[in-house]
Amino acid sequence: MSIRHVVSWKLAESDAAVRGEQAAEVARRLNALMGVIPELRAVSAGANIAHPDVNWHVTLVADVDSLDDLAAYQVHPAHQEVGGYIKSVVVSRVAVDFEV
Repeated sequence: MSIRHVVSWKLAESDAAVRGEQAAEVARRLNALMGVIPELRAVSAGANIAHPDVNWHVTLVADVDSLDDLAAYQVHPAHQEVGGYIKSVVVSRVAVDFEV
């Protein structure tokens, strides 16, 4: 058993070009956490490419071995740094954690 952590964000920026740049930067920073945070088994983050007017703008899918590992990932300094940037550009967030 492992835990899949899925998070999606809507960005606050109304200008589509700027929003696209911010979404790409969020995804880049999240993907860069692989190999930095030992608890992460897999990470895939990307900016939405279809229907940005109705879909969420960025999504993260990350796998960890346990809920304890998820908690360790969330408080890791590298994650906290990325989270600071994300919080500066988002308007809303949704997350789901489930067993795989």
